[in-house]
Amino acid sequence: MALDACVVTIGAFDGVHRGHQELLRQTIAAAQRRGVAAVVYTFDPPPKVYFGQAEPLISLREKLARIATFAPDHIIVADFNQFYVRRTAADFLAELQRLQPREVIVGEDFRFGSCKGGTALLLRQHFNTRILPPVRCGNGEVVSSSRIRSLRRSGLAAAAATLENWRDIVTAPPANRSDLAQAEAAGQ
Repeated sequence: MALDACVVTIGAFDGVHRGHQELLRQTIAAAQRRGVAAVVYTFDPPPKVYFGQAEPLISLREKLARIATFAPDHIIVADFNQFYVRRTAADFLAELQRLQPREVIVGEDFRFGSCKGGTALLLRQHFNTRILPPVRCGNGEVVSSSRIRSLRRSGLAAAAATLENWRDIVTAPPANRSDLAQAEAAGQ
């Protein structure tokens, strides 16, 4: 995909939990302020799932539906496979350049490229990058997909659901459901 301009957020978005939701909110708001497209760039399967380090929190279909509630203009789903994992950080930066981002918004733990060679700070050297601090729950612990998995394994489904925060989400109007349908139809 190539665009004239956008604001893009990038991540695995596994579970689309409270931390991911903050990335999505900030991206949509920044895109609206700039008058450009809001883009969500994600991966299927999530890298930790591909490498056998974790089980997925939700299916791709559910992830796309959850992301769509925030009404981004585009959702890009990279097929995270044996070819994709060989891509260097420079390869990823070149692909990102095709989107012409006016701003890139990521979490401080974001990594990209083979062997996680790229960091949010490297992104900042190439693009106007905003690095968001982690979202924390009431007791100060970081909201993360790993923490949600751990809570679920411990039988604390209600605590995990609180970190996911889907009961309180107000669904955005289905303005761009066509992108969701296109992503699913393309097998992305």
